[in-house]
Amino acid sequence: MKVTVAKTAGFCFGVQRAVDKVYEQVALRTGPIYTYGPIIHNEEVVKDLEKKGVRVIGSQKELAQLTQGTVIIRSHGVGRDIYRMIETQGLKLIDATCPFVKKIHRIVERESLQGRHIIVIGSASHPEVEGIMGWCPNRVSVIENEREAYEFNVNSDTKLCIVSQTTFNNKKFKNLVEIISKKGYDNSVINTICSATDERQQEAAQIAKQVGAMIVIGGRNSSNTQKLFEICNKECENTYFIQTLVDLEQRELPPVDCVGITAGASTPNHIIKEVQKYVRDEF
Repeated sequence: MKVTVAKTAGFCFGVQRAVDKVYEQVALRTGPIYTYGPIIHNEEVVKDLEKKGVRVIGSQKELAQLTQGTVIIRSHGVGRDIYRMIETQGLKLIDATCPFVKKIHRIVERESLQGRHIIVIGSASHPEVEGIMGWCPNRVSVIENEREAYEFNVNSDTKLCIVSQTTFNNKKFKNLVEIISKKGYDNSVINTICSATDERQQEAAQIAKQVGAMIVIGGRNSSNTQKLFEICNKECENTYFIQTLVDLEQRELPPVDCVGITAGASTPNHIIKEVQKYVRDEF
């Protein structure tokens, strides 16, 4: 059995940085440690941190009840109001927001203050997009698909600034921008898709074209992993989305000569290696 593992699979720079920051605080043990939302979209990592005493805060209401401790901002980032709450309550703040996401915060805040209507290409329910919206002091819209792009309508003299969720599909982003651009607005388009995400997606598609089965590893709530699955599934009909080796053990791969493996940006390396070894040994 030939197994091809994507070179770009696994932790990206921003995720590794965020996870490292939490473990650094665990090692210091200066008091209660909290993350605002799961630090990354990987249940295995979050469970391990919980065992070490790190508690996940899921809402502003929970945050408001804290009187001491360290609050770590998740890799996906949060809105400005969360920073203010943490500072007002006298809590220690550790910012683990991905630098590429922080860049978007600065862009939308600047462009919004200059009077542009911000459009975020992405999923409105994704925490990264929610955080980006929290840095827009004025008008902001989220567009995820063609229907929403076609239906978008504002005054003809409105100036727009279009950015993207960092993990959005690059082809889809360009397609949605084209639809909006045809409406004749004054557009400022800034492609904020992370270069590592784009490279990961391109490599995954290339591998999927050449194998009999494709395995995509990542958390079920991971946006970038879901998009990897969509991309691979278009190129290879035998594409499987798993979180851990246990999920793969419960499935039966078809008889093929070559299997490809890729993984989302929040997938630990040891899980990728476990899956790789299992496929080689068992099939």
